[in-house]
Formats: sequence, structure tokens, C-alpha cells
Amino acid sequence: MKLLKPISFLVLTGYLFACNEAAKKTTDKPVDTKLEEKNISAMLDSFNKAAARADFNTYFGYYTDDAVFTGTDATERWNKKEFMEWAKPIFARGRAWDFTAINRHIYFDQTGNMAWFDELLNTQMKICRGSGVLIKQDSTWKLKQYILTATIPNDKLDSVISMKAHQEDSIINKLSGK
Repeated sequence: MKLLKPISFLVLTGYLFACNEAAKKTTDKPVDTKLEEKNISAMLDSFNKAAARADFNTYFGYYTDDAVFTGTDATERWNKKEFMEWAKPIFARGRAWDFTAINRHIYFDQTGNMAWFDELLNTQMKICRGSGVLIKQDSTWKLKQYILTATIPNDKLDSVISMKAHQEDSIINKLSGK
């Protein structure tokens, strides 16, 4: 029994050392952020073009299986399956939405396997903001979360608040349990 404790300690120490070395190998190599920015920009542009062409399978192929989409309406928060069900009839018309990035910012975590972005989009709703979280699966970037928001010029905000107040007050009351 006395011999087991030192052996267990050595095995555990060796295991922890090996795990630490494996973790170092994945984080020590520098990420070519310029190349990855180009890859992500190309991916996001293709993602938007797939929607414009109503290419359902390609568009939803850019999402992870556990992705979340949040739309411009306060009630639009869907997992991938729910979003696909909502969007299917829109894509079936042969034309979904047509967004073009006019300004984009991309950021990376230390591993280079996770990124987040925000962008201004030219859309049928005029300027919208898209933002999201991307993860690298194998060598492919996928959306884990996407958030679409409509922008409101500050000098128009009071009138927009007044237009949406009644509808959104009921959502606020429902979600806050009132």
C-alpha cells in the first residue's frame, strides 16, 4: 500500500505533464491572423451569397450543429433546427435575403480556433449589423452564434421607441413574469 502512493503520484505527475505539453503545442504556434481574416471574410461573404441565391443547404452548412441565430425581432432566438424550420419557406421562394458587408472587424482568441466579428451590412432593411462567434472545425470556420440587428440613427430613436413600445412592452412583461 505504501508503494502505491508514490507510484500513483508519479503516474499522475506524468499525466499532468503530458497534458500540459499537449496544450502548449496547440497554443504555442502563432496564428496567421491575416490569412485567417481572409478565410473568415471569404466564408462570411459566401454565407451571405448562399442566402441571396436561396441555397438552403449551403447557407445552413455554415452553422455548427448547436448554433444559435438571433434576429432583429425580440422573439427571434432560435437554435439551428428552429431557424431552419422558420427559414425553409423563405428559401423555397427561390430568394431569401441579400446582405453585403460594407465594413467588417474580426478578432481571435489566443488559440486561433475561435473568432468573433461584427460587420455593417447593406440589406433590404438598409444598414444592419451582423455579429457572431465562429469556431474552427477541422480547417473550416463555422458560425456558432449569429446576431442580426437593425441599426437606428440616434436622432430617430425616440420615434422608433414610440412605434414599438406597445408590442415590446408585452414581450417585456411576459419575459419578466409580470
